[in-house]
Amino acid sequence: MEFVSQNWIPGNFKSVPDTGRTVQIPSKLPEDIELSHDVVQHGWTPITTTTSVLGVVFESGVALAADTLTSYGSMACFQNNPRILTVNQNIIVAAAGEYSDYQFIRDVVEEKVRTEKSLNDGISMKPKALHTWLSRVLYNRRTKMKPLWSTFLVAGIQNDVPFLGEIDKLGTAFVDDQIASGYGAYLALPLMRKAIDEKREKFNSKLTKDEAVDLLKKCMEVLYYRDARSHDKYQIGIITKDSVEVQNLALKPRWEVAKLVQGYE
Repeated sequence: MEFVSQNWIPGNFKSVPDTGRTVQIPSKLPEDIELSHDVVQHGWTPITTTTSVLGVVFESGVALAADTLTSYGSMACFQNNPRILTVNQNIIVAAAGEYSDYQFIRDVVEEKVRTEKSLNDGISMKPKALHTWLSRVLYNRRTKMKPLWSTFLVAGIQNDVPFLGEIDKLGTAFVDDQIASGYGAYLALPLMRKAIDEKREKFNSKLTKDEAVDLLKKCMEVLYYRDARSHDKYQIGIITKDSVEVQNLALKPRWEVAKLVQGYE
């Protein structure tokens, strides 16, 4: 038996979603037939983009933060586009970059979850498995010169241990206790590292859930003042071994701090 499906091949546990079209052309054609070029090109540059996404591990879980703005170039075009996805009771995912690429991955992941549920075998996807699979998908697309212009943060609980990992558009993947993408890697990540180091040095412990949430709120406020592509409405996703929740929040800007910004022309 010959398996021709693009979605499942025996032994292929890292299946990559097929997004292109392959046309087979016979080796010999009649002289009176002309071939029309049917070329589909997309993904060369990001169009509708989102900005930073943040993640931090605390003592019993992981928290992610991302605003809801999608920009069309430099225009704040769509102001209510959430990008924190609850995959299952073990995993939440957040994305930054091209919003349509996030929507594509979201649809594929949700299809994988539906397939798992239909098997009804009591086994659900784990965060490390999704992290590895996403790294293979993004690396596969980058090698085909059709990259997904997105960065993904995968957070979850595996064997009662918090997990947080990042995958960028090149397929580069790593795991850490605090991660920030985009502009947040320059402004928010130092704040997150400082808070985690201070808690470790003073109390030899990790952040609590409330401390992690307060830290992300502080980072989102700093980004709102400094990042022109950020928004005052944002989400914080929190996952522990007992629950998964996504909070919708809004900042209360204090523009009197503008007086403290000096030395710029």
